[in-house]
Amino acid sequence: MNETEARAYIRENHRGVLATLKRDGRPQLSNVVYLLDDDGMIKISVTQDRAKTHNARRDPRVSLSVVDDNWFQYLVAEGTARLIEDDPIPLLRHVYLGIQGVEHPNWQEFDEAMVRERRLILAIAIDRLYPLTG
Repeated sequence: MNETEARAYIRENHRGVLATLKRDGRPQLSNVVYLLDDDGMIKISVTQDRAKTHNARRDPRVSLSVVDDNWFQYLVAEGTARLIEDDPIPLLRHVYLGIQGVEHPNWQEFDEAMVRERRLILAIAIDRLYPLTG
């Protein structure tokens, strides 16, 4: 798969395993849903108190492994993470829509849950994709 096909593969799938680095250097793995946004960034809704959030805040080097129904076809996106914390509700709504493909049945309820859960966006700038061919 070339880079254009790789980005299409990431865009078509929404489930992956996020690897962040623990303080001792070992990987912390988290199953996540994500959106490859139109700006080329991978966006994941996370909470303030999770290990992945603390790890990305301390060391922004992350990887996301994406696998579809064919276990042997996969793609890894390595990148640099940043946390978007200022007024995250519009972006959280956007990520929800991008992943679900439909409007939430009650946006007020959604917004209240996002505030209560202390959610923010972990955005990943893709530095490298593999495996790529050609």
